[in-house]
Amino acid sequence: MRIAFDAKRAFHNGTGLGHYSRTLLHSLANAFPQHQYYLLNPKPASLFSITGPNFHEINPPAHLPAFLRGYWRTKSCVSQLAKEGIQLYHGLSHEIPVGLPKKRIASVVTMHDLIFERYPHQYRWIDRKIYRAKFKYALQHADRIIAISEQTKQDLIEFYQAEPAKIRVCYQSCNTAFAVPIEEAEKKRIQNKYNLPAHFLLSVGSIIERKNLLSICQAMALQKKEDRLPLVVIGNGSAYKLRVKSFIQREGLEKEVIFLSEQPGIKNDPSFLTAIDLPAIYQCASALLYPSTFEGFGIPVLEGLFSRIPVLTSNQSCLPEAGGPGAFYVDPYKPEQIVEQLHLITTDKEFVAKKIELGRQHAQQFSPLETATSVMNVYKELITE
Repeated sequence: MRIAFDAKRAFHNGTGLGHYSRTLLHSLANAFPQHQYYLLNPKPASLFSITGPNFHEINPPAHLPAFLRGYWRTKSCVSQLAKEGIQLYHGLSHEIPVGLPKKRIASVVTMHDLIFERYPHQYRWIDRKIYRAKFKYALQHADRIIAISEQTKQDLIEFYQAEPAKIRVCYQSCNTAFAVPIEEAEKKRIQNKYNLPAHFLLSVGSIIERKNLLSICQAMALQKKEDRLPLVVIGNGSAYKLRVKSFIQREGLEKEVIFLSEQPGIKNDPSFLTAIDLPAIYQCASALLYPSTFEGFGIPVLEGLFSRIPVLTSNQSCLPEAGGPGAFYVDPYKPEQIVEQLHLITTDKEFVAKKIELGRQHAQQFSPLETATSVMNVYKELITE
């Protein structure tokens, strides 16, 4: 098969959509090397590269002005796809270009979540309008829809009346590096490089209201000082981050909450920006805290399970799907429950060890091979080899 992908985020995005795209592309190429994979990239990449014998990058025509790259990605690329003999196009993040059926190119779109519909106040009105138009077009015109969780599938049906017969739930995976035990010498190097405490809690994700960092800080304020572990935060934000920092200052937690992305010499470090060091940071942590109020899947939960550390997450939305029996669950709106679970994590080593093993076993269903196979099966529904 000749399969094309919208690879904009694979080449340029360092957060969830980028990680999903890169992981899936590499997983497909490794598990199914007999196929050819064409990556549509609207502009030169600086941080991330995707190379291999069956990867082929497709760029806009050299004469195309930069301001027309968006138009190329959403429409005019279709002619190039046809010339390359593309049989199937996969939109990796909520959208597909206009005109694929006219060129007899089958299409698949991955839908991650409809969070902007559930929490509209957290998005600008113009962004909501653009997202809604793109999402609805993709749901109507794609031949198959991949939902990354059962939660997302139900949301697509509830909010947009998507056709259930077209939807396939294909879970996502994470970088295989998280499952590889890090040697003690390397963990020590990472601790020194990032000036990490000997024992700490870890929070990973954009610092926005839905990710719920404030509840973690509120839980720390409820703990006795001698029971607290420092919190290392990886992620960036704006208005909500200022709210969190204001609370931290009022409660005197400035020395106990470390915003790693702000540290001099770190925020511009390539190994940090490309997440090369992230698996080692996870494995240095005493636990991952991810009490998000809503997710489409929640990749950090999976990264924590593969890293074999305790994972505390929310009992809402899709997060029990991701965490399975190995996670520690809380009501994300009740910081006192976070306190209770942290006490359990730090005091009952035998129980924690059992949960970590359950988490490791649960994570196997999200291995790169399993996720790549489920996606390839969707392709095979549309294209006969």
